[in-house]
Amino acid sequence: MTRQRTIGIMIFVLAIVGFFVYAYLLMLSEWSPIVLQLSVLMAVGGILGVISWIGYNMATSRPSPSSLVTDDK
Repeated sequence: MTRQRTIGIMIFVLAIVGFFVYAYLLMLSEWSPIVLQLSVLMAVGGILGVISWIGYNMATSRPSPSSLVTDDK
């Protein structure tokens, strides 16, 4: 097997194992409220992080010459 295929299989297996660990922590453990709160916090933080990154890029990027409109009236 190639190295890339081996890494792909490892990522696949670890993702499935991670899902079952998360499901156990969320459904059957005593820490389920904390796990749920942290999950929501990470999701909202990720979404707001992407939105802030888009805003930063919009604020700091230079306009392209094709987007500049001049009025010669």
